[in-house]
Amino acid sequence: MKKKILIHLLVILFIGICNVKAQSKAIDGSIIAPTPPMGWMTWNYFADNFNEKDIREMADAMVSSGMLKAGYDYLFIDDGWQGGRDNKNNIIPDPVKFPSGIKALADYVHSKGLKLGIYSDAAPLTCAGYTASLNFEEQDAKTFASWGIDYLKYDYCGAPDDMEIAKTRYKKMGDALRKSGRDIAFGICEWGDRKPWLWGAQVGGQLWRTTADVRDKWKSLKPAKNAKDLHGTGAGILDIVDYSMNYAAYAGPGHWNDMDMLVVGRYGKKGPSGALGGTGCTDTEYQSQMSLWTIMNSPLAATNDLRKMNAETKRILLNTEVIAINQDALGKQAVAKVNNEKWSVFVKPLSNGDFAVAILNRADNAQKANFSFAELGLTGNYEIRDLWQHKVIGKGKKWDGKVISHETKLFRLKKI
Repeated sequence: MKKKILIHLLVILFIGICNVKAQSKAIDGSIIAPTPPMGWMTWNYFADNFNEKDIREMADAMVSSGMLKAGYDYLFIDDGWQGGRDNKNNIIPDPVKFPSGIKALADYVHSKGLKLGIYSDAAPLTCAGYTASLNFEEQDAKTFASWGIDYLKYDYCGAPDDMEIAKTRYKKMGDALRKSGRDIAFGICEWGDRKPWLWGAQVGGQLWRTTADVRDKWKSLKPAKNAKDLHGTGAGILDIVDYSMNYAAYAGPGHWNDMDMLVVGRYGKKGPSGALGGTGCTDTEYQSQMSLWTIMNSPLAATNDLRKMNAETKRILLNTEVIAINQDALGKQAVAKVNNEKWSVFVKPLSNGDFAVAILNRADNAQKANFSFAELGLTGNYEIRDLWQHKVIGKGKKWDGKVISHETKLFRLKKI
């Protein structure tokens, strides 16, 4: 048994070393995306129906709502900004949607203290049928750099299933971004179908999606036989957690497992997240998404209307104690120490020696929890701080208490 554990630890260490060696570096030699990127993304709210006025308003709202202050510093423009190519084959924005151009928009976003992300696809056309970047990788990367783009979400609609082709296409864009003269974080969005955690860092990616698109629901009502089935059944919060927990060994500073966007505050509104049964979640379930995405080191991309947030949505998205777990410099993704039909319990080491612990009640009814820290691999006595209540709730070698249906308790443990 000890031999098996040692072999497993060595494999994890080897994977981590390989990812560190393979990952792309910034122009100054530092790590791009040393912590999971945070921001707001257009897709679930606007789909492809947005313009520069909408983006400027959301940039303003990111500041006025407190999102920027809390750490959400990227504004991600998703599919739908493109207007074709000019007579020199330069990709251009839609002149009706963006009459001032993307450079002027980037300047405005940067003036607010934010970064600007943009979208393309490793095929001739994007998921929504707009101009994409296949065979124009270097030209488009230089264009993005000239506009002042800070992040590229690179999709895979209309592209072959073959893993090797995917790796080749992503590497071509990854190389082009590194040659562009600007540090641009690279998000690989092929939905986990070709296991990008195995090769994402090697082709220049800083993050890679692990599953099909998230929908605004707790879980798929129709059981998925495998991760690819989620494209048809619709991936709920719990479905994404269940698949993404298997890839902790591949995450770390500069290379992250992307569990897709936050649906916090969507409440079943129309849009992409409302498809395939996305009729909305409870605030308890939204709080669980925030807790689980946080402890599993996923990028945090909100998609609700920041101009009209209710108190519960603000409470969930702007909890700086929770966000600190996600942004911890050590960059270790939590590992599931308990996972069964009733409970999932995750443990994440932090840079100052503390531990974050998430206790998820998977059941459809309230349950009494009773977990010793020893069974989670933590010896000794701990001060227990509840990060949603913002207070110390006890000290000792265990925690027991009531957890309502689909709730996630999120604690910070300090050894005493």
